[in-house]
Amino acid sequence: MANYEKPDHWSLKAQKEGYPARSVYKLKEMDEKFGLFRSRAGSPALKVLDLGAAPGSWSLYVLRKLERRCLLTAVDLSPLSRQYDKGLFEGENCCFIRGDITALETLDAVRARGPFNLVISDAAPATMGNRSVDTLRSLDLAEAVLGYAETALVSGGSLAVKVFQGGNTAAILKRIRELFKTGKSFKPEACRSESFETYYLGLGKK
Repeated sequence: MANYEKPDHWSLKAQKEGYPARSVYKLKEMDEKFGLFRSRAGSPALKVLDLGAAPGSWSLYVLRKLERRCLLTAVDLSPLSRQYDKGLFEGENCCFIRGDITALETLDAVRARGPFNLVISDAAPATMGNRSVDTLRSLDLAEAVLGYAETALVSGGSLAVKVFQGGNTAAILKRIRELFKTGKSFKPEACRSESFETYYLGLGKK
């Protein structure tokens, strides 16, 4: 297994800019490249669903970028880190649901807050160090996230989901391309070079 204990450039940058994890820069790059958070002045608040949100870097990015122009629902089994949020996670435009994203009761609770304009997920399984096993577990999570996109995403909405490359990831991308006008794979610069993670994006739900 790779040793991720030593902070790298992105980890140090995250600490300096007040984010609990380096993953924020992956979302930032995807946003800048694909316009995930486009919100026009005067338009209704953008409803965003963050699945597997802890420790909270992606949620914090959304709340800082869109401010009151968003309604964020964040979901995870673990609580969000309060180290840097300065009360944003307690705001009226943020709702945290503590639960398993693969559980039906979690899906029901999320649906009650939808439909959403954007579904994002940096969820990853507890890794075992066995690439085959880790990839299969990652695919299970990605399929669960796609289930949310199918049932809780508005027409024209978008998706960004993390997957571990390998196994039957091609089937996930194929399904995304069936659900969205555009489906593509993208590996942000902030991904560790030794990591086999990548991101699938679905733009413009049919």
